[in-house]
Amino acid sequence: MVQLVGSLRKEVAESLSTCRVLVVGAGGIGCELLKNLVLTGFKNIEVIDLDIIDVSNLNRQFLFQKKHVGKSKAQVAKESVLQFCPTANITAYHDSIMNPDYNVEFFRNFMLVMNALDNRAARNHVNRMCLAADIPLIESGTAGYLGQVTVIKKGLTECYECQPKPTQKTFPGCTIRNTPSEPIHCIVWAKYLFNQLFGEEDADQEVSPDTADPEASWNPAETEARAMASETDGDIKRVSTKEWARSTGYDPAKLFNKLFKDDIMYLLTMDKLWKKRKAPLPLDWHQSTLSGRPQGEVKAVGLKDQQVLGVWGYCQLFQHSIETLRSELQEKGDGAELVWDKDDAPALDFVTAAANLRMHIFSMTMKSRFDIKSMAGNIIPAIATTNAIIAGLIVMEGLKVVSGELESCRTIFLNKHPNLRKKLLVPCILDPPCANCYVCASRPEVTVKLNVLKTTVLALQDRILKERFGMVAPDVNIEDGKGTILISSEEGETDANNGKFLSDFGIRNGSRLQSDDFLQDYTLLINVLHAEDLEKDVEFEVVGDAPDKAPPPPSNQEDASSIANGNKDSAQPSTSNAAAEVDDVMIVESEGEEEEEASSSSAAAVPTSGTKRKHLDDETGEASVKRPRTNQSHEAADAEDDDDDDDIIALD
Repeated sequence: MVQLVGSLRKEVAESLSTCRVLVVGAGGIGCELLKNLVLTGFKNIEVIDLDIIDVSNLNRQFLFQKKHVGKSKAQVAKESVLQFCPTANITAYHDSIMNPDYNVEFFRNFMLVMNALDNRAARNHVNRMCLAADIPLIESGTAGYLGQVTVIKKGLTECYECQPKPTQKTFPGCTIRNTPSEPIHCIVWAKYLFNQLFGEEDADQEVSPDTADPEASWNPAETEARAMASETDGDIKRVSTKEWARSTGYDPAKLFNKLFKDDIMYLLTMDKLWKKRKAPLPLDWHQSTLSGRPQGEVKAVGLKDQQVLGVWGYCQLFQHSIETLRSELQEKGDGAELVWDKDDAPALDFVTAAANLRMHIFSMTMKSRFDIKSMAGNIIPAIATTNAIIAGLIVMEGLKVVSGELESCRTIFLNKHPNLRKKLLVPCILDPPCANCYVCASRPEVTVKLNVLKTTVLALQDRILKERFGMVAPDVNIEDGKGTILISSEEGETDANNGKFLSDFGIRNGSRLQSDDFLQDYTLLINVLHAEDLEKDVEFEVVGDAPDKAPPPPSNQEDASSIANGNKDSAQPSTSNAAAEVDDVMIVESEGEEEEEASSSSAAAVPTSGTKRKHLDDETGEASVKRPRTNQSHEAADAEDDDDDDDIIALD
C-alpha cells in the first residue's frame, strides 16, 4: 500500500525535504511560487531578484506590504514565506542572475531551477546556464489572462531559444520611466501619460522618473533610502498628476516643461544611469516653439499620417491635442475621464506628439502617426489570478521532475477562453530539441549578413553578440590561422579595436569568427556574409543557424532516470548560448483532440492550414505547429485571434 505524507507519496515528500531548488524572480509569479513551494514541502530554496519593491507591486505581489516599499524583493519574500513555514531553509540574493558570481558551478548545486522572470535577456541567460549545468529548468510566463509553463531539459526537450521570438513587448517600469532605448518604450510612456492626465489614474502607469531604479545605485541600502524618500519628502513627490495638471488649467507650456525639461534634468542627476548610455537632452518650451519653425525643418509632404514632423511640429501638435482633450473633459463635467482609443484623433495626436518628443530627447529616430498608431495597440495589465494559476502549474511540473518522471512533464497553456472541450488549460507533449537551434545544438553555428566595411568591432560586440545572441562577456577570435583576438572580455584589453571596422582586420566574405562566453560555457561559430545591399537602418541579418542536430533524448529507462536530477556524471557541459514587464507566453488553440490522445509524432505533425501555435509577448509571434483545430472553429478562432493578439503589450 502506498504511504502518503499529506497528499504526496512518502518517497516524494522525503525528496522535497532534501532537494535544493533555485527560484529566479520574486515578482508576480515568484511570490505565488515561493508560497506554493514551502506549503508543498520544499525545504531548501534559494531565490534571487535584483528589484526593489514599488507601490505598484502591492496589488498583486501579496508577500509585500506598504511598509516594505523600497526594500529588496528577494529578502522580503523570504521573510514573508518563512511565516508560512518557519522550518524552511531559504536563502535570498538581492542581485542579478547575470552576475558572473552565479556561474555554471553555482547552478549545479540545484536539482531544479524555476524561472519567474519578466525579461528575455535573463530568460536566455538562465536557459544557457541550465543547459551548461545539465539541470532541469521550468520556464513560465503570463500576459493578462494568458499563461504558459514548460519544462526544459538538455538533450530531451526544446530549450527556451529553440523557437524564434518576435520583438519583446514587455518592459520593466524603470525602462519606461528612466531609460527608454526603443520607440515602443516612448509610446508606452505616452499612453501612460494620457491616462495620468485625462483618464483613470493607475499606480502601475507612473510617468515621473523612478527614483528607486535599482540600476541607479548598486548599494541596496542607498536604493531603499531613495525609495523611502520619494514616498515622503523626496525628490519627486507622489502627487496626483491629474490634479496638478488641472491646477495649471492644462497649460501646454507648463506640462511641456514639466515632462520634457524638469523631469529630464532630474534624470540627469541619476548619473549612474548614463555611464554607458547616451544622456538625454532636455527640451524647453520657449526655445522649441516661440522661435517659430526652424529654417532647417522642411515642411512635411505626403500623406498626413505618414509624415514625420520635426520638434517644432510635434510641439504644435502637443499643444493642439492638449487643448482639444481639455475641452472634451470640460464638456463631460467634473470628475470625468477620457478613455484611450487609437481611433480617437485627439488622443492619437497627443500620444504621437508626446512619444516623438521623448524619442527626440533620448536620441531616437521619430516615427509617423501611422507607425505609432500601429505600435500603440493594447496594453494588458498583470493579473494576480493568472500568476497564481501559473505558479501552481510550475509546482505540479516540479513534482514530476523531483520524482524522476521527466517523461510525464508537459507544456501547459492557460488560455483566455475555453476550447470546444470546455478546457482553459491545454497540456501538450514536450517538443524535442530543434536541430537548427544556435544554443542547444551540438555545434552552434550561424551565418550573419553584414557590411564589413561599415560594421565596427563595437557594433559586433554590443548589437550582434550581446543584444542579438545574448552573450554576457564574449571573447572573439578570427579563424585566420593566427588566432587573432578581435574582442576580449578582459576590461581594456581590446578597447583600441572598438572603433575599427571589421574589414580593418582582414574580415571579408566567408570569414569565420569564434565567439566564446566562458560564463555561459557557450561557443558560437559565426560565418560572415558580406553584403552592401542591406535595407536602410538594417545593420545585420541572421541568415543561418546550427547545422548539426541536438543530442538525442535518452534511449532507455536507466538513462532517463539518471538525468532526472540534472547531475549525470558523464554528461559534458553544453555549449549553450543565449540571445531580453510581461512575459514569454505561447498560446495554443486546441479545439481538437486532447493531449492524452496525441502522440509525439502528432505533436510535431506537418503543418496544416488549421494548425496554430502562437507566441504572445515575446509573446505575439509567428505561428508554428502544435495542434490541429476543427474546421468549425477555424473562422471564429481566427477572428478572435485578430481581436486579441493585435499589437499586444503585456505588463508585469
